[in-house]
Amino acid sequence: MLENSSHNVELTSSEIANLWTQYMNDSSSICILTHSIEQAKDEEVKDILIFARSLAETHIEKISEFFHHEHFPIPKGFTIEEDVNTNAPALFTDTFMLVYMHVMTLLGLTGYAGAVATSSRLDQIKYFTQCNMETMELYERIAKVMLKKGIYSKPPRINAPKQVDYVEHDRFLTGWFGKKRALSAVEISGISFNMVKIIVKVVLEIGFGQVAQREEVQKYFQRGKALCEKQFGRLSSVLTKGELASPASWVSEVTSSTTPPFSDKLMLNHIVILVAAAIGYYGAGMSVSQRRDLAYEYTRLMAEVGLYVEDGAGLLIKYGWLEQPPLADNRESLANKK
Repeated sequence: MLENSSHNVELTSSEIANLWTQYMNDSSSICILTHSIEQAKDEEVKDILIFARSLAETHIEKISEFFHHEHFPIPKGFTIEEDVNTNAPALFTDTFMLVYMHVMTLLGLTGYAGAVATSSRLDQIKYFTQCNMETMELYERIAKVMLKKGIYSKPPRINAPKQVDYVEHDRFLTGWFGKKRALSAVEISGISFNMVKIIVKVVLEIGFGQVAQREEVQKYFQRGKALCEKQFGRLSSVLTKGELASPASWVSEVTSSTTPPFSDKLMLNHIVILVAAAIGYYGAGMSVSQRRDLAYEYTRLMAEVGLYVEDGAGLLIKYGWLEQPPLADNRESLANKK
């Protein structure tokens, strides 16, 4: 019996959104992980993929239970039968799949923390807290293997300050003209974090563009690759000017296969969701940047990504691939039905 059910406490709109979004994301993950498990050659990477899939499958079962109890329609999401070609060769190497899982786990941790913070029903708080704990375990496993294999891209190191200092002049905020101050540790962290996520999107767009069946979808991925590479380069130049290292690039980790392992629907949805999430992470980076030139750069990045996401959503709608999230009642429409 689900907690709160005896009191007939309905799910709030935030709780519905959390469950619906997780269902869509996990159904997509199951598809990608299932194909990757079939093709994985490295046993350590394979074990991580299997563990990650088991978590996603458990989530799908639990969310279905929540929705069934609330007499709420179960989302369609993505299925292995319709969206995966299990016989297709590997599109990405095991190395990239480990890097990909690292970034996806970071996104999951952020999402689950937000879900806990926007839930009021005790069963929802308990469920998403559990999801967060499981994902933390997954992250630890991934980080351990990445460190062991020497493929963990650590953020740039800086030397420890000799003392605690306070900002004495508003020149600390400048960045347009004259000599710029050095980047702060907080600013470096935000830039590096965003660059790690950008490079994963670049590799995905290279691979997906290589196997997409529809020309329009293929061109969309190629456009996204060019955009992400440009944005990666702009952020990299900021670090370079500060004599700091940029995260590693994984663009060589795409195989030569041209056989699509996934449907265009799955690949396009996945890219649009990831790029849309980037807007929020750029916003987070901007919020901790106290140099004006960095804030402006983040604003430009968000505007460019926003246009790209809008065009991607248009393609999803055109081909009937954009599943509609739950909507509030249209009161005017209901009144007109009388």
